[in-house]
Amino acid sequence: MIPVVMPTYARADVVFERGEGPYLYATDGRRFLDFAAGVAVNALGHAHPYLVEKLTEQAKKLWHTSNLFRVAGQESLATRLTAVTFADTVFFTNSGAEAWECGAKTVRKFHYENGNPQKNRIITFEQAFHGRTIASISAAKQEKLIKGFAPLLDGFDQVPFGDLEAVRAAITPQTGGICIEPIQGEGGIRTASVEFLQGLRALCDEHGLLLFLDEIQCGMSRTGKLFAHEWAGITPDVMCVAKGIGGGFPLGACLATERAASGMTAGTHGSTYGGNPLATAVGNAVLDVMLEPGFLDGVLAVAGVLRGRLEDLVARHPSMFLELRGEGLMLGLKLGQPVGDVVATLRANGLLSVPAGDNVVRLLPPLIIGEAEVDEAVGILDRTAREWVA
Repeated sequence: MIPVVMPTYARADVVFERGEGPYLYATDGRRFLDFAAGVAVNALGHAHPYLVEKLTEQAKKLWHTSNLFRVAGQESLATRLTAVTFADTVFFTNSGAEAWECGAKTVRKFHYENGNPQKNRIITFEQAFHGRTIASISAAKQEKLIKGFAPLLDGFDQVPFGDLEAVRAAITPQTGGICIEPIQGEGGIRTASVEFLQGLRALCDEHGLLLFLDEIQCGMSRTGKLFAHEWAGITPDVMCVAKGIGGGFPLGACLATERAASGMTAGTHGSTYGGNPLATAVGNAVLDVMLEPGFLDGVLAVAGVLRGRLEDLVARHPSMFLELRGEGLMLGLKLGQPVGDVVATLRANGLLSVPAGDNVVRLLPPLIIGEAEVDEAVGILDRTAREWVA
């Protein structure tokens, strides 16, 4: 008999009843150090006092009105986001997949409105992940995502990640844009080099394409800058954001330049819930914290400590941990053992993590961790490695 909750996840047999900072507490009394953070969503940890205050404050006043009316929280959050990014305009969504879909539509509509309707194809990359909608799995083309869901949508041409010449060769008169995650999350914490991202920007400029970045997982301070592409010194034309932007409340956003979004006029896109007063109250609170002086410096400092400890761990257990990947607090360990089994052992030992492609375990802690949590996490990883090789 099918479960009442559709069984599309192989859920771990644990139920959490509360969280505090970087810790989660299960109904059976166990405490877990959370280096999964809801898959990079709980950027400020659990039950952050300021976020709770702002959510509660808004909940007592107004939850939802729809986008048929102005929403003050949207206007303030969009103003702040455009002030600190490349963007001139923002569309708010409920999720990352919706933000990505808005970005893909923005790319196509730009060329249509500029007299080039044939430029409707987008170059994407192997091992990409952009969500679970039919369009986003058509763009990613991973077998585990697309099996059983044919026919896929046309319009996406995939090339190897990091191969600039393959991108150049894939550009045709029908190409309208290039979509990339600066750091692939689900694909195995694979980081695009500065040179590669700069090369993509140059190709877009050369061929009149839009550069469309997916920073759903790597954005919102996770790498030590507000957005990961800033390390390369480039700016995109369109960018989708989610996960950490709401600190645990469902919120996403599609950011774009005025030029790129020139075709997104009334009636071209919509969302019933997207950017409602509750969501944007929390989004503004998250941004309050992340834009505080010293916040990003703190992320970089603790990330440096974690990287150093993990490098030592890899050196001590070379048959268990084959490689350290990632930037900031978006890190991955390529394993010499099956990732699913290792994630389960880590959980049994009190550390939550996230599996990824290429047999990688993701470490995505809240951005508010300190050295004590780093030491605790690395201690659990060390003990788990010794158990596996014993």
